[in-house]
Amino acid sequence: MADVGKFVREVRSEAQKTNWPTRAKLFSSAGIVLLILIVTGVYFWLLDLGFSSLTTWLLSALGIR
Repeated sequence: MADVGKFVREVRSEAQKTNWPTRAKLFSSAGIVLLILIVTGVYFWLLDLGFSSLTTWLLSALGIR
């Protein structure tokens, strides 16, 4: 049981050493992540659209569809 108490004290001590970001830094970082997600989502959507159109054209050119 003493080991559990020591563990909790050490965890609390380490948590106090943590350097938490400010609210402004947090929102700035979250905004950058959101922007990157949107840009990559649009990129892959356009890539998928292009490959889908290419596949449809190729299948119709070969008379398969």
